[in-house]
Parts: sequence; structure tokens; C-alpha cells
Amino acid sequence: MDPRVDQDPYAPGPADAAQDARPEPAGYGIEEELRASGASVIAGVDEVGRGAWAGPVVVCAAVTDLSPPPEVPGRGRSVRLTDSKLLPAAHREAFARVLPGWLTSYAFGESGPEEIDEVGMTESLRRAARRALEALPVRPDVVVLDGAHDFLGAPWRVRCEVKADRRSVTVAAASVLAKVRRDHMMAEIGADHPAFGFEGNAGYPSPVHQAALAEHGPTPHHRLSWSYLDDLPRWRHLRKYRDPLAGSGQLSLL
Repeated sequence: MDPRVDQDPYAPGPADAAQDARPEPAGYGIEEELRASGASVIAGVDEVGRGAWAGPVVVCAAVTDLSPPPEVPGRGRSVRLTDSKLLPAAHREAFARVLPGWLTSYAFGESGPEEIDEVGMTESLRRAARRALEALPVRPDVVVLDGAHDFLGAPWRVRCEVKADRRSVTVAAASVLAKVRRDHMMAEIGADHPAFGFEGNAGYPSPVHQAALAEHGPTPHHRLSWSYLDDLPRWRHLRKYRDPLAGSGQLSLL
């Protein structure tokens, strides 16, 4: 997987450019449809960190009782829950403080750089999502994933929905909690590697991050199987290659 094809969420988005903007809040349409089909416990799942060059991928699984979600104070009026990428950092942090007490349950799963290098991103996402779901106190009847691709698979019953993090309260809650948790993790990592600016770029390829890589080389938190190392002559020898036909655990330095 080439991380350079991913959209870089480090770039300023609508929420960062205009603090007063109020994106459309997420609703319960998807959950209500699933309830009508017989599902009782519905888990929304979202991930963050898929396209980063450093740090883990973090998945959150969240379950609600379909009650109105909490709102947080904004400029002049309250802010309603939606996709974490549409919320300024201050609003994400505010939601992360109130969502745990409102949700029926939630849990996290992670996959670190070594595992990502070993088994690839798709399998790492699957493992992280399963860890989150298996940590919930009650097994969900159905899992709502953001996007068109089911990276979870059997035995879970999965509903894939494009832009579910903007349309589903459950997935929106998971997206906020996953984003805030990972941002905090990257800020802690950044304290040991100040040149990389992890507290600001969260491991994505910002100019500061790229300049530090060129000068200092990758940290223990970098994904060494990713193609950015091909563009760093001093550090290209550290690149790891995984044989996709050999299964997990087959890594080599070529």
C-alpha cells in the first residue's frame, strides 16, 4: 500500500479554516433501518491513522441507545456530533469528554507499526477492529463500517456505508473517540522525538515530518514497509518488504 495516495488529513480542512462553520450533524437513519430489520445492538466502527507514516492505526467501536447525542458549546450556539474530520480540535476534545458517559459502551483496538509492516494495512485494520469489538461487553448484532469496503469480514454481520461517519451518530462517535485517542498517543510519542512534530501532524507527512525523516531517519514508530523510504537515499536500506504470497511474518530487508 502506498500511503502517498491517501488524502492527508494534516492539511487544513473546512472545520479548521472556519471555526464558525457548522457541518450537518449525523443522524440515526442507518441505525433505525437496522433496528427495523431486527438488530438490537448496533456498533459503529471507525479508524484513524490508516494513511500515516508513523504510529498505530486506532479503531473505536461504539454503541448507543439511539437517544439524542450530546452537544458541546460553540460560538453562539451548540455544536452537534458529526465526522471528526469536520470538527475543530477543540470540539473533538469536548466531545471526547462527554461521549464516554453517554454511550452504552465503547472500546478501542490498535495495530502498531511492526504489525502493519508484518501483515499489511488491510489485515492490521481487521485485527484492530476485531480487538475493539471483542472488548465490548455485549457482542453487536451488526457492525456499521465507514466506507464501501468490508475489511472486517466473517463472522461479523457488517453494513458498509459510504460517509457513515457523517450520516450515523454511532460511527461519528467512534470517529471522534478514535481520533482524539490517537492524537494523544502521537503527542506522547512526539515528546521523545520533537523534531518530527508528531503533536501537530499525528504521523502524517507534513513538511516538518518529512524534513526530520530526511535528516534523522525513521523512529521506532515509523512504518518501514511503506514506500516513502524509497525517496530517502540515506535511509532506503531500512525499507522492509513483505512477500504477499508468503503470509504474515514474512519480512525481509532487501
